Amino acid sequence: MSRHGHTRSASSQIIDEDLQKAIQRYEDFTTTDWVKDAVHERQRKSALQSMNKNSDSWRSWWALTFESAQTWIVISLVGATIGLNSALIAIITDWLSDIKMGYCSTGWWLNQKFCCWGIEEHDGTCEYWTNWSEPLALGRDVFVVKWIFYIAWATCFAGTCAFLVKHFAPYAAGSGISEIKCILAGFTMKGFLGGWTLLMKSVGLALAVASNLSIGKEGPSVHMACCVGHVVSRLFANYRQNKAKMREILSASSAAGVAVAFGSPIGGVLFSLEEMSANFPNKTMLRSFFCALIATMVLQAMNPFRTGKLVMFQVTYDRDWHFFEYVFTVIIGIFGGLYGAFVIKFNMKVVEYRKKYLKDYAIAEAAVLALVTAIIAYPNVFLRIDMTEIMGILFRECEGPEGEDYYGLCQQSEVGRMITLLLFATILRTVGTIFSYGCKVPCGIFVPSMAIGATFGRMLGLIAKSWQSAYPDFFLFASCQPDVPCITPGTYAFLGAAAALCGVMRITVSVVVIMFELTGRVTYILPSMITLIVTKATADWFGKGGIADRYIQVNGYPFLDKEEHSFGVPVSHVMRRDPVVMTASGMKLHEIETIFHDTQFKGFPVVQDKTSMTLVGYIGRSEMLYLIEKAKRINRAHSDTKCDFRPVDDDNGVEVIASYSEETQDFDEPNSETEVINFGPYVDQTPITVRPQFYLETVMDLFKKIGPRIILIENLGKVVGLITVKDVLRYIAQIERRDQKSDQGSWNSWLEQRNWHLSSYTRVFSRDSEENHELQQQT
Repeated sequence: MSRHGHTRSASSQIIDEDLQKAIQRYEDFTTTDWVKDAVHERQRKSALQSMNKNSDSWRSWWALTFESAQTWIVISLVGATIGLNSALIAIITDWLSDIKMGYCSTGWWLNQKFCCWGIEEHDGTCEYWTNWSEPLALGRDVFVVKWIFYIAWATCFAGTCAFLVKHFAPYAAGSGISEIKCILAGFTMKGFLGGWTLLMKSVGLALAVASNLSIGKEGPSVHMACCVGHVVSRLFANYRQNKAKMREILSASSAAGVAVAFGSPIGGVLFSLEEMSANFPNKTMLRSFFCALIATMVLQAMNPFRTGKLVMFQVTYDRDWHFFEYVFTVIIGIFGGLYGAFVIKFNMKVVEYRKKYLKDYAIAEAAVLALVTAIIAYPNVFLRIDMTEIMGILFRECEGPEGEDYYGLCQQSEVGRMITLLLFATILRTVGTIFSYGCKVPCGIFVPSMAIGATFGRMLGLIAKSWQSAYPDFFLFASCQPDVPCITPGTYAFLGAAAALCGVMRITVSVVVIMFELTGRVTYILPSMITLIVTKATADWFGKGGIADRYIQVNGYPFLDKEEHSFGVPVSHVMRRDPVVMTASGMKLHEIETIFHDTQFKGFPVVQDKTSMTLVGYIGRSEMLYLIEKAKRINRAHSDTKCDFRPVDDDNGVEVIASYSEETQDFDEPNSETEVINFGPYVDQTPITVRPQFYLETVMDLFKKIGPRIILIENLGKVVGLITVKDVLRYIAQIERRDQKSDQGSWNSWLEQRNWHLSSYTRVFSRDSEENHELQQQT
């Protein structure tokens, strides 16, 4: 393509959709350049306004109106679809969970609750519910037979789920929260948010949860919600072409995912703000709130549990909180922090073992985990049924219309047995969560952690209530009124669930709001806040960052956390020196193809010549690949074809940052004397640059707040190096590993280096070949 002047009309300024699709084919496991994305969006809006502002036709009016209303249309569709999908998964999961123990004789499609509606016995069954021992003519309540069927169904569900995930949608495995955080920060993972992943994750999640593995569906709900947001928004051209707009939809979708998981729209928005999004302006908050509202309304209209509640563990308390009970909130908070630190530490060890030895046995691993879990869980009434259902039981008061005496939970004579069962349930569920979370099925850690906290909290509440009943005159209980229940063990279970969730995820504000929306009582906000503050302080003593951040580090994703770092060194200490560059003129196609073959860099600085190294701009690898492919296909470009990177000026002499107009896609006829591929219109002439003396902390702030793919280091106009997010992460790993080795064996050093995540960054240097594609150099 010859380098020539050209006229750019307003219509040609709109980025061609086919061209964008072609370029995006080359972008996988790369980082988004938010600066370039913003430039493209401004060009598109400017072109749209210039085409329609002076026109009085109805088409122009409709174009401008649809442009302004399109966001709310997309948000509404996304929210409604998320609510509908969540309701369907809840209904299917409940039925699969109950089918392990029997079926309804009046309708096989009914779960146990609907089959025995209004006539259930103390164990939840009724005459219409048929246990699996009955068809075999062995009697109604044969423990061994029911146990065998329970184990068989659980193993079958887990094995089927792992098979579907492995063969049809590998990205459907796991929680997805770690990857969503990286995608919101600009990391590209093709297929992770696709429709096929959504389908397999929805089906697999119902099977995985029904298998009674120590996993939950609330974490995967965020992934599925983002899949819905991605699939729906891609029906609209603006969202296909603009990643910043897509990021808004994904932020709103993650809020809606938490909203339908916990029945907490405000908590969902705060979760997206606190945990998920690195960029959360006011307009994104408003759209997230609206999306969460629509999703919650649809879920409530579907009413999957036929109770009017959005989730099974939604409760209402009508008792006041006593001052002496703050002692127990501190104990619960300490437990939550210790639980979070313990689970994160040992789950990371399981992840290492799984990557090393079990990566080829995903189906067998899931089946064995389900088998062992079922064998252990069935004898314990607090492990046998679905975790959301058991939380609903543990949260409730014993007295009142919603009270439930589940296997003697509210009987004073059964306190000792209940405490023992709850203790074993806490221990066994913790061990199960450590081994199950991260296996190759859709799995979350929210609900398992909350269930563990609930069993511990209920156990502590029973102990406190027994203490108060045995010694009512003890000074701590002076505020208790006679003949009125003083301590409600259900509230302790409630606080325990909040503490465990905070301990493993390291989130606080959103958990308080979620718990407030679950109870509807302002009285319990203060105890919840105290519990979570203690939990956060205890957990942070052992290491910063929740389990989602650890998985980001283990997988080596280019993600900078929100923590502040202090290095005290200039960027020249970390930058990559002597970068591979493209010269503005004089290069031939075979030279560029050799560079592509020898490197995996995602872009290249353009310089005037290699002697002066004077900076001209920056060009991405994907744009170059697209142009070379088109030149070979249409114009039969060959290895000696010349390549020109000199930027193109328009008729007014104004330099063009990046032109995607149709005129720039024309090539000269092959074999002519002027045969050349012109990359000039695709060269970014204003890349972000800093001096070598720039402090590294400030460069990190630029990556976090502005979001460039790379930052070039120039000195007096001369390119001397470049830096990417992964260069910063490698430097952090080196510093932490060096400090760890130099201070090894010192007690004071242990206190300073007690955060267990130090070793996780070093895994960037020791991944197996299967993960190398995730760690391509992000230039």
